[in-house]
Amino acid sequence: MPKKILLTSFNTWLPHQSSNSSDDLLIKFQNLAHQYNLIFARQLPVDIGRASERAIKYIKYKHPNVVICCGMAESRYQLTLESNATWTNDKINTSVNLNQLLSSLSYTAISHNAGKFVCEGLYYQVLKELLPSPTQCIFVHIPVITYTNLPKILTDFLMIIENLS
Repeated sequence: MPKKILLTSFNTWLPHQSSNSSDDLLIKFQNLAHQYNLIFARQLPVDIGRASERAIKYIKYKHPNVVICCGMAESRYQLTLESNATWTNDKINTSVNLNQLLSSLSYTAISHNAGKFVCEGLYYQVLKELLPSPTQCIFVHIPVITYTNLPKILTDFLMIIENLS
């Protein structure tokens, strides 16, 4: 059985958003839940405290081997893997070798700026929670999904799941 993977997404936060691309992407992967041993924590509230609390509850009750947090980045055009998260003066890096993960991806880049918003807050809190454990965690920013980029996003995101399984 592959590793148990927790996938998180956010709800919308602005009036013009009919959906959040992070959640749109997770919907596409729900039919692969059994095959890849996926657990979903979808539509987390766009509030650092509440989102972190909910994600950490999933971690404590489901005991995933890998956590892939996802968030929408309207200004980005490809998937981005966040190398770290900061909170005030503290910075935590992911334990995942992002360069190695990136080597098999064609529509993904590494970012060193998780955005200073709820995405970075969630990522920091989850990384902090997981520090004493071997559970791996990454944050993937998802651009607005279009007909043009959807196949590339699906291919790369599946490769991320497979490489972390």
